[in-house]
Amino acid sequence: MTEPSRSRSRLAAGSLATVTAALALSACGSSSSDKPSSSDAPAGDKTHTVKTAMGEVKVKNNPQRVVVLDTAELDSAITLGVKPVGATHTTAEPGFLSYLPKDKVSGIKDVGEMMTPNLEAVAALKPDLILTSKVRHGALYDELKALAPTVMTENTGYPWKENFQLHADGLGKKAEAKQVVATYTTHAAKVTEAIGGKDKAAKTNVNVVRFIEGADIRIYGKQNYIATVLADVGLGRPAITDKAKDGFSYDVSPEKINLAGDDADVVFHSTYGDPKKAKQTQTLNSGLWKNMPAAKADKVFGVEDELWIQGIGYTAADKILDEMQSHLTNN
Repeated sequence: MTEPSRSRSRLAAGSLATVTAALALSACGSSSSDKPSSSDAPAGDKTHTVKTAMGEVKVKNNPQRVVVLDTAELDSAITLGVKPVGATHTTAEPGFLSYLPKDKVSGIKDVGEMMTPNLEAVAALKPDLILTSKVRHGALYDELKALAPTVMTENTGYPWKENFQLHADGLGKKAEAKQVVATYTTHAAKVTEAIGGKDKAAKTNVNVVRFIEGADIRIYGKQNYIATVLADVGLGRPAITDKAKDGFSYDVSPEKINLAGDDADVVFHSTYGDPKKAKQTQTLNSGLWKNMPAAKADKVFGVEDELWIQGIGYTAADKILDEMQSHLTNN
């Protein structure tokens, strides 16, 4: 998930609730009275009912003006061939995930920072579908559903594959979703074979470390997005990952960074924010880091945070698989 902080950020009140009455009255709401469509690829102007974290929501079969409020939803939409009319960004500076093709995100309206979307900007786009999650924007659900049918997953990150299916249902792209999953499954199997087969993959212990401005260093556990991609290839994980809180991450100071590499054959690392403020610079130059077995074996690789941690979707996962294969088959 987009994870600048594991804990849920408090949403700013007041300004988020100010949406004009005229816009609210003209917008679409949600309903639980219609039966779900039996078609895997609904079309036309009819509607179907989607079972969401907030209950059943009636959605157009072929929504044309989609707004996404998080990175996973943006990846899902692009993966399924839908260009949203609006999307949020994740950092202090505007802009969408850099790994997504420029032509796929060109023209999308930036509607604010992910945790504090500009609801007036969303309303101005006259959306017919909004995609997000309860963990991100549950407190805004009443305001969002006044603007358009809003499909929320319960959470983000670890359940990304199930969330993708819900996104596909909302977008009327269930048939396309099946093909995406099949293609990804085949891709993961090819990477496993490329790195020496299932047995070798299982014996290759891989750690993922994230440096975060304003927080401790994360050693990722087995219940998060990137962990599922590693698992799909069949890679092993060091024992330290079993200490991750709620399976998510085991957080350490630079003075304990050796725990990330004591029994890791390969270490991937990314950085969110300024490298110095995130303690990346001092850690990578430390003796503890340089003396890790993976570092001595030249098996430590810097990777893009937006792709490996923030993307949370199949387009990101496919690119991660390519990078993973390249790193694990060289040398």
